[in-house]
Amino acid sequence: MEKVRLGIVVSKFNFDITYLMLQRALQHAKLLGAEVRVTVMVSGSFEIPLAVSKLLKREDIDAVVTLGAIIQGETKHDEMVGYQVARKLLDLSIEFSKPIAFGIIGPGATRAQAQERIDDYSKRAVEAAVEMVHKMRKLSELGKIEGIVEI
Repeated sequence: MEKVRLGIVVSKFNFDITYLMLQRALQHAKLLGAEVRVTVMVSGSFEIPLAVSKLLKREDIDAVVTLGAIIQGETKHDEMVGYQVARKLLDLSIEFSKPIAFGIIGPGATRAQAQERIDDYSKRAVEAAVEMVHKMRKLSELGKIEGIVEI
């Protein structure tokens, strides 16, 4: 089976959290036999979609894992950032027909909640990316098969 080639885009904002997320994601990718081709650090979660769009254009990237922590503040800024990033990442995934795994904690998370979720979000994002690459490869192999097919 062909190895899954990942790109990772990680936010530097709340780096005490996202650094640990990145370390867990790298370890988990190795455990799953995926190859991380490139890791891109961006300022904040709002900047993640732009970097993702560049990585999706690369032929040596099968999927992108996104990592970030959008911590709740005194205003609803976290909600605006979180919803816009999620929507744009979904659009990019469809546009490029490549999986983008959403490993961004928040919006609405406290710092303590974000710290509790470091492991789960990091590992699940890598797992989702790898699984979806395998499913998309199978889907491509199916061609014009009709009916109900489990992939």
